[in-house]
Amino acid sequence: MSKPEAKCWRNDAHAKVTGRAKFTDDLKFVNVLHAAPAYSGLVHARILSIDTGAAEKVPGVVRVLTAKDVPGVNRFGQIIRDMRIFADDKIRYDGDVVAMVIAETREIAIQAALLVRTNAEPLPAVLDPEAAMLPEAPLVHENHGSNIVNTHVVRRGDVAEGFKQADFILEEKFQTQTIEHAYMETEAAICVPRSTDGVIEVYGSMQHPFSTRRFVAACLGVTLAEIEVIGTPMGGGFGGKDDTAAIVCARTALAAKLLGRPVKLVYRREWSMRESYKRHPYRVHYKMGVTNAGRITAVQCRIVADGGAYCSVTPWVTWRSTVQCCGPYVVEHVQCDTFGVYTNNVVAGAMRGFGSPQMNFVIEQMVEVAAQRAGLSGIEFRRRNLVRQGSVTITGQKLDGHTVAMEQVLNAVLKEIDYETKLKRCAHGRGETDELYGIGLAMSYRGVSLGAEGVDFCAAIINAQADGSILLETGIHENGQGSDSAMSLICAAELGVDLNRIRYRRASTSNIPDSGTTVASRGTIMGGGAVTLAARELKAKIAAAFCKQLGCAADEVRFKDDFIWGRADGARIAFGDAMRQMWQLQQFPFTFATFRAPRVSWDEHTGQGDAYFTWVYGCQAVELTVNKKTGKVKLLNAVAAHDVGRAVNPEMVRGQIYGGMAMSAGYALHEEVKATAGKMTTLNLNTYRIPRSTDVPKMKVILVENPDPVSPTGAKSIGEPANELLAPAIANAIFHATGRRHCSLPIRLGALPEPTACAEGCQ
Repeated sequence: MSKPEAKCWRNDAHAKVTGRAKFTDDLKFVNVLHAAPAYSGLVHARILSIDTGAAEKVPGVVRVLTAKDVPGVNRFGQIIRDMRIFADDKIRYDGDVVAMVIAETREIAIQAALLVRTNAEPLPAVLDPEAAMLPEAPLVHENHGSNIVNTHVVRRGDVAEGFKQADFILEEKFQTQTIEHAYMETEAAICVPRSTDGVIEVYGSMQHPFSTRRFVAACLGVTLAEIEVIGTPMGGGFGGKDDTAAIVCARTALAAKLLGRPVKLVYRREWSMRESYKRHPYRVHYKMGVTNAGRITAVQCRIVADGGAYCSVTPWVTWRSTVQCCGPYVVEHVQCDTFGVYTNNVVAGAMRGFGSPQMNFVIEQMVEVAAQRAGLSGIEFRRRNLVRQGSVTITGQKLDGHTVAMEQVLNAVLKEIDYETKLKRCAHGRGETDELYGIGLAMSYRGVSLGAEGVDFCAAIINAQADGSILLETGIHENGQGSDSAMSLICAAELGVDLNRIRYRRASTSNIPDSGTTVASRGTIMGGGAVTLAARELKAKIAAAFCKQLGCAADEVRFKDDFIWGRADGARIAFGDAMRQMWQLQQFPFTFATFRAPRVSWDEHTGQGDAYFTWVYGCQAVELTVNKKTGKVKLLNAVAAHDVGRAVNPEMVRGQIYGGMAMSAGYALHEEVKATAGKMTTLNLNTYRIPRSTDVPKMKVILVENPDPVSPTGAKSIGEPANELLAPAIANAIFHATGRRHCSLPIRLGALPEPTACAEGCQ
């Protein structure tokens, strides 16, 4: 048998590349009904009544549901209970659903949904987050008392004193845009009332089965045990299939419960883009004090995040932005004030990076501006300020429990792309040809997993069978990122068995305890940690059962090459034989284990504490050209180096980084959700510009491995860190090409003006 040493392995690869994998829309059930949502066409209005009469009269329509049909809770949320299954008191944004039509066919449901009418009193819409914070602004949620969802702060040192120590002070405003996740598969759900016990089975394209179960149970007014959410292959999520996907499942489950038949709801692209939450658009006022020697003395920043009509996870997103508001740099004096704000815009929620892409776009440009003012290269300025082993972060956390790899990833990128040499070739707005060359770089550190956002733990079950095959399950959901494969590789390596023995079980909320949401790049570190602990417990059971037979103590038993070994005299038992013998010995080779993340600390009043139990470090650089006549940016080459702890599935890790870089390129140059008077005009991918294959540069990934002592596997994370750096690197490269800096996203260039003597001003 082969050893589990494959550099890239996926347990679902064959099914997906051959088209045999069954996504939600591929599932078939007898006697299924179809559903479609109905919208009001309003942005902000008080609901007087919902007229469903015309829709109910359409032949083939079985029922039309509204808020009055919800037997349980119509309002829910992960932090603030302000989101609606169906709009009840008000319309708060263009994506609010007022009703859902259930019909015998999808076509009938869609046509009938257009006949639902909302009688409402129009209200003034608040669409600007700064204006929404004013006392006189119309309230999106009257019972909240203001449009400020949340505030976070960092208070470290004395900012006034820090600015006194500076030789010069830089001050700039930045703005980032609203962007769409653009997953290939839209939101989808099929809910089936089980005839044997009445349990509602939920199949859906959602990232978080356990939170989906909570929302569905609350909506139906039943216990958690009466809902079973069954894992289904997903066609992309990137953080976007959280609240919105759970709502879609809840509406569908409600229909199935009330009608006693399977119900299917698959979103059209325009429904998905209209209703689903987006990445938060930010407005950031950033002030930095710097000495002539190139030391940052103080940072003062004000962050305003447009959360849209409902809270979703705005407090958590903005918390991460606050904790990392100075990037991977040591700053003694910091004052940060962050505000999440309600508006009548589309809801903002989780998206890959979770508050870091916005702030890294700010920070990594500010350090370059400061470097130029101090007469230093951007690299030298970074070296004088970056965090190192034993550094103290802006929240007072000492970085000493793991390898701080900031310089390691920086040096790897500089060497691979020959940065210092190529920097001298940059055009800075001048060139004999129309193509202006530039190179740019950005770096970051990122807290791993949930941190002080929540309690973090995960469960795993290993159940070895009498024939030597092994069933494995964790509380981590497979979102397409390859977590099932990573868990299998970890299990096989720890047990010393052939990878073909492992069968990863289809996830279900009825099989394993709630292990939290698959977010925050926590899948491998948390799920893998649980698998490792479960495998170690199983080895201890096996060793105790066979140590006498192997002629050694239990702690001397070794697991390798699909055998269980005793001392060096060659005594061994084949793994499959051992499992059969355990059955005969009436012992179950079954273990359940939980990996609990180390506790963290946080003082919300001062923004001080050990925010995360460990950190990852990354650096990315990009080469590009800008056509000075058209402003077209062409990405040529990009290099990334990331400290991932330990790469469990190396080629899959590289794939994560390639994908993150491609998404970040879209964030920098192309993507933007647009609206007019609060109504979205970007409702399909023909008007939403994601990167094409021709837009993506040649990419090289360098994996830096410093196994983390906290992680049982040594692995940390990579999904989100890969997505937060290429946009600021592109911004810096565009400056080096054109001599002009851009402080708003997306960066769109027209014909370039003639270069000026000083062009550091933001455009």
